[in-house]
Amino acid sequence: MQIESIVIKNYRLFRDARLEGIPRLCVLVGANGTGKSTLFDVFSFLKDALSMNVSKALSKRGGYREVASRGFAREPIELTLQFRLEITGRERLVTYALKIAPGKEGRPVVEREVLRYKRGAYGAPFRFLDFSRGKGYAITNEEDFSKKDEDLTREEQELDAPDILAIKGLGQFERFKAASAFRLMIENWHISDFHVSDARPSQEDGFAEHLSTRGDNLPLVANFLYEHHRDRFERVLDAMKRRVPGVSIVEPKQTEDGRLVLRFQDGSFKDPFIARYVSDGTIKMFAYLVLLNDPKPYPLLAIEEPENQLYPELLPELAEEFRDYAERGGQVFISTHSPDFLNALVLGEIYCLRKAHGFTTITRASDSENLRALYEAGDLPGYLWKQGLFEGVNKDVS
Repeated sequence: MQIESIVIKNYRLFRDARLEGIPRLCVLVGANGTGKSTLFDVFSFLKDALSMNVSKALSKRGGYREVASRGFAREPIELTLQFRLEITGRERLVTYALKIAPGKEGRPVVEREVLRYKRGAYGAPFRFLDFSRGKGYAITNEEDFSKKDEDLTREEQELDAPDILAIKGLGQFERFKAASAFRLMIENWHISDFHVSDARPSQEDGFAEHLSTRGDNLPLVANFLYEHHRDRFERVLDAMKRRVPGVSIVEPKQTEDGRLVLRFQDGSFKDPFIARYVSDGTIKMFAYLVLLNDPKPYPLLAIEEPENQLYPELLPELAEEFRDYAERGGQVFISTHSPDFLNALVLGEIYCLRKAHGFTTITRASDSENLRALYEAGDLPGYLWKQGLFEGVNKDVS
């Protein structure tokens, strides 16, 4: 899976914003208040709307009026994602379009929900799912690409309520191939809300295979990797020794009751010390490495300001780890203010958020002739950012 473009209309600061040509590693920069967190909230909103419904997902954010762009609470919210996804053994460029209207009596409705992609190399995209206000159809034999459009089987459906996403209900059934694949993709997005205080390892009971968004189950996930995926665990330890200055040994010790204790050997000390006494930066780097070495990689990671609590010299190393994850098939969205992190990127991986007249627009750094010329002359992106040369990024024009 790779998201190639996103169009956001009437969602908080994004009155009409779009990201196009999105690479597998996409890094967002911009002044505070330009909407970096809002973009990640779009991902969270889709995931919440899928697991609950649209009304509850909006209520979680203060209701429709709070989510709609200021002054436009009576207009619909529109989200359009274009992405590459494997369906019935073939990679397709799929478009998912969602339009949410404020509705009556304060209950929002799904005004339109469409999932479409081309069946062949030519022609217009075909709608394999099309719903409005809880009623619509989905194609059940979409894998029969050789058939004419009129020979495909439409199955009419009515959802339980007009604020339920069709991909939620239909995606549970294998016969709706596109809806099922898209639903599974969103369910497996990881939008990080990492807190070092929650993640600091200690001895705990329980079991966990995947790192939670807050990182509060880090000891359990580390223990799972140690017991069931030793190669992954060794990869994490090796990366820690290579990436974190001063850490010469990371030694796992399992207690009699099966819990894992990590002991870190710092070159400055004769004896190793257990994980709860190491720095926040060391724990955070360890947590990211555990996340990036999950045996079942997430199709999408969204991480805000990974530089917090990390030593500046660790940031280029972390950027390398994120890029490696992206090259292995995942997609990573990151927001940052760190010149050190940006210095490890190529210009085409950076997108700039700029607020003008109260709303945010998004541009790709490599689309700027000035930035491109400076970068090609040898200037690093982080230094250009620090000098305020990302045009319009470091100031609010209102």
